[in-house]
Amino acid sequence: MFKRVLLAGFSATLLVSPAAFAQERQKPVEWSVKPPAAAVRAVSEDFFGTTLVDPYRYMETAGEPETTAFIKAQRDHTRSVLDAIPARSAYLAKIAALGGQFGFVNGYEEAGGRAFYLERAPGANVYDLMVREPGGATRKLVDIAGLIARTGEPHAVSYFAASPDGERVAVGVSAGGNENADLEVLDVASAARIAGPIPNARFAGPQFLPGGGMAFTLSQALKPGQPKTDTFLNRRSVVWDLKREPMFTVGPGVPGGPAIRPDESPYVAIAPGSRTAALIVNEGVKNEVDIHLAPQADAAKGKAKWRKVVDRSQGVTGLALAGERLFLLSNQGAPTFRVLEMATGETLDAAREVIPARPDRVLEFVSAASDALYVGAREGVYGTLLRLPLDGGPVQEIALPAKGTIAQMFSDPREPGAVVLVSGWTAPPTLYRYDAKAGAFAALPSGARPAIDLTRYATHDLRATAKDGVAVPLSVISAAGPRAPRPLLLTAYGSYGISQLPGFSTSRLALIDRGATAAVCHVRGGGELGEAWRLGGKDANKPNTWRDLIACAEHLIAEGWTTPDQLAIQGGSAGGIAVGRAMIERPDLFAAVISQVPMASAVRAEFQQNGPVNTVEFGTIKDPAGFRNLLAMDAYYTIEDGRTYPPIMFTTGLNDTRVDSWQPAKAAARMQAAGSPNPVLLRVEGQGGHGGGLTKTQADELQADIAAFLFWRAGLAGWQPAQPPR
Repeated sequence: MFKRVLLAGFSATLLVSPAAFAQERQKPVEWSVKPPAAAVRAVSEDFFGTTLVDPYRYMETAGEPETTAFIKAQRDHTRSVLDAIPARSAYLAKIAALGGQFGFVNGYEEAGGRAFYLERAPGANVYDLMVREPGGATRKLVDIAGLIARTGEPHAVSYFAASPDGERVAVGVSAGGNENADLEVLDVASAARIAGPIPNARFAGPQFLPGGGMAFTLSQALKPGQPKTDTFLNRRSVVWDLKREPMFTVGPGVPGGPAIRPDESPYVAIAPGSRTAALIVNEGVKNEVDIHLAPQADAAKGKAKWRKVVDRSQGVTGLALAGERLFLLSNQGAPTFRVLEMATGETLDAAREVIPARPDRVLEFVSAASDALYVGAREGVYGTLLRLPLDGGPVQEIALPAKGTIAQMFSDPREPGAVVLVSGWTAPPTLYRYDAKAGAFAALPSGARPAIDLTRYATHDLRATAKDGVAVPLSVISAAGPRAPRPLLLTAYGSYGISQLPGFSTSRLALIDRGATAAVCHVRGGGELGEAWRLGGKDANKPNTWRDLIACAEHLIAEGWTTPDQLAIQGGSAGGIAVGRAMIERPDLFAAVISQVPMASAVRAEFQQNGPVNTVEFGTIKDPAGFRNLLAMDAYYTIEDGRTYPPIMFTTGLNDTRVDSWQPAKAAARMQAAGSPNPVLLRVEGQGGHGGGLTKTQADELQADIAAFLFWRAGLAGWQPAQPPR
């Protein structure tokens, strides 16, 4: 199957020399109008002898008019500040104009001689679902731009899956960035709807079954009065004949199948050419899974007698079926992962190791073709492709055609070779087909690109020394030429074992062209160096996440890349933990903080919509150790009155179902009330969610605001907001 990630487009403006840039700096202008204050209604709670006072608990109540009014007033205040920055509008226009010349392809599948992919064509605002016929002609299957024009609301294709014969395609379309897709099935020849839409098909993972039906995973529809914390619970696998209502087959309360808890999600996986179906069961957001097997024909009828062959305690995080051979990616006894093989009639106890772990190489995902098992691997942050011939022979290591990483990979168990999407810090995302007979990659159509001189950018692979002596990888992307202290945007994440890998970005190149530098600190809690790296930033080890970020910031300053009055840190979602706690611990180190859709209060995280399924990653306040860990990573509860903190801009999307808007809203209210003299802004996207599904226009506006905030606080002339009228 294809590994999917969100890839940004890119654009550029005129490059500013270090000497010219240095002459532009001045003391940042302060904004004299204060943001609207929030009412305080404190709630006091005792946790295992620790008393916490929450002044804004009432904001967590969904639809509370006072909170809605506060968020809207904050939105208006933030817009009044950012829109008063003179250079912002010209910067936005340059991003939009140049970015509009480019075309990008994202997601890729082949079936029945056809290719299916998402494409944002030059000048387009969104990605549409396309099909390329065997002769090369392309057609639009889902016209997202037309849907937006009809409804007046942003929409996006959340996922798609083609039938093995390429005659049908299942598509999930979501609105307003909320990710809760409606699932429908289209006839590829006519683009007409065959069946659906089925609502509440969030992250459905559709799979076409023999006989013409489908299996997918369905979320529950909340009843009136049902708490939003149930949103991601009680998910069920269904079989659908495309005519009648879907039939529940596996899930909480569904008889006849494996026992599934409310916080577990079951997914059926089908591989063409295999007689076996796999049932994959996730526990919340945990990477390790249970795996059950059954005859594919029985699964298609909804009558499978699932046989458990892998327990999540055995460390399996990925699988691929090749006929009746099952290949498994495992971290058990292998912090950088290994690949195991077993027959579908066996259990994991009988599995054989076919690709051993290596301390200098992380294995990421497995995908089966007719000729070989293809494995995405990395050494540090840079990728390589491994090939294990199915008919025997040693593992082959194949260098990628560009310096970067495998962002996505597709293979068909019925066909030889694999297709990879390779992206780098300065390498545009490009599709390549690997032909094992030729031993070479061939580029596939990957979107239109105007000429751009990429040699004017440079990448630097550095290491910072953390507080405990650990070497932390640090990637710097800059203008080519001599180093000079410049405004620098330093990004970090550090949760779930998710790696921050090389990717081509509009906003990054635009910042560099304007005279800044970009950097990524690969903090512990991520997966850059394997499972041990993830566990090194989890639970009681979570402080390593933000202290690694602090170490990267100090290293960049010491090495002359930037200065504390030009350095901004950025983190989104769970990355809000990293930037929030780094700001609290070292407020002297940063000129600005950008906290995007942040988990700002870890103590309260399990009370948001996706909170219950995230306790396996962050812990629960219901036990003493979990509470201590959550409080340590909580920025909201560690803000101190009367202390000077760096300027900070929070962002939120009102349709966010991963981090509820009350998280950044409460954090902004608390920061403003604490009395720091520096600006505190809350940027609000009214028709957006967690970030996926934004139109190009929305994404450009967001990046222009981030650049405006950075350059304002770095003291750039032309980026200082005009004072409001008195």
